[in-house]
Amino acid sequence: MASAPSDTDKLFDQFLTDRGHEPEPQRWEQSYNKKQCPDCGGLHDDAATECSVCGWYPDA
Repeated sequence: MASAPSDTDKLFDQFLTDRGHEPEPQRWEQSYNKKQCPDCGGLHDDAATECSVCGWYPDA
């Protein structure tokens, strides 16, 4: 059975975020029927693998 994230996990994630690290892999966001870049907000077709606006690509 999975448990909810502890306060220690949240504190560690905040520590990493404060120092420029992403604690969770970044993925495309969805906007209607398009992929949306989480960095710049650019919209792309579902086949996109990289943002043509800012060059961002999702973590593996």
